[in-house]
Amino acid sequence: MSTTTPTAAGIGALTLRPLDPLKDAELLHGWVTHPKSAFWMMQDARLVDVERAYMEIAADEHHHAHIGLHDGVPAFLMERYDPAHRELVGLYEPQPGDVGMHFLVAPTDRPVHGFTRAVITAVMAELFADPATARVVVEPDLGNKAVHALNAAVGFVPEREIQKPEKKALLSFCTREQFEKAVSA
Repeated sequence: MSTTTPTAAGIGALTLRPLDPLKDAELLHGWVTHPKSAFWMMQDARLVDVERAYMEIAADEHHHAHIGLHDGVPAFLMERYDPAHRELVGLYEPQPGDVGMHFLVAPTDRPVHGFTRAVITAVMAELFADPATARVVVEPDLGNKAVHALNAAVGFVPEREIQKPEKKALLSFCTREQFEKAVSA
């Protein structure tokens, strides 16, 4: 999968490629251990821990990771998972067509205005490009107010707080129609 998603004026091209756990581990290690990535919960991870975590994802039929490229340069991470089998098992009643999603924008010293919103929009467009996807499910940390605002901007509606083993989270959903309405506004 390597799709190009149209983005906001001035942002550039955003594409996705499958993550290679061994080749990309060093890059990811720098991203997930950065202080700006605290909600990713890998602050103390060693390089080998990152390799192992993404090797497990690569071997998992219900979880997939992709590197997002900005004009060909790695700039974000997207994970897609089946919430009936990963992350949310027993915490809500999954519906056919539900897809779970995580995303992380690489920390930078030179932020581009509107970039993170363009990334989440591109991630959502990629997920809904699959006709089998009816609804995207997210479970960000309750304290991550910045991602709650981004989620709302692309159509997510919070349902309720849930307690996961590692965090208290805000379970939220976005249908294809909610996404299309949000991004066309």
